[in-house]
Amino acid sequence: MVHIGSLIKQELERQERTPAWLARKISCQRPNMYYIFSQAHINTELLLRISRALHCDFFAYYTDELHSESASNED
Repeated sequence: MVHIGSLIKQELERQERTPAWLARKISCQRPNMYYIFSQAHINTELLLRISRALHCDFFAYYTDELHSESASNED
């Protein structure tokens, strides 16, 4: 199962950016970023804003999981 908050945090670290930077980019408070990192699921509008800010398609993680599940069910 995708834990989107962890994936966002990993990408942020990979890009060597701070939670404060991302908070400014998506117009939220810095403490909210730590809440987002802890969440397995988040609102799609918020995920879109984060995807745009980090230039990363976080929706693809769900698509990949869906395709993996479909392939497993065909066996």
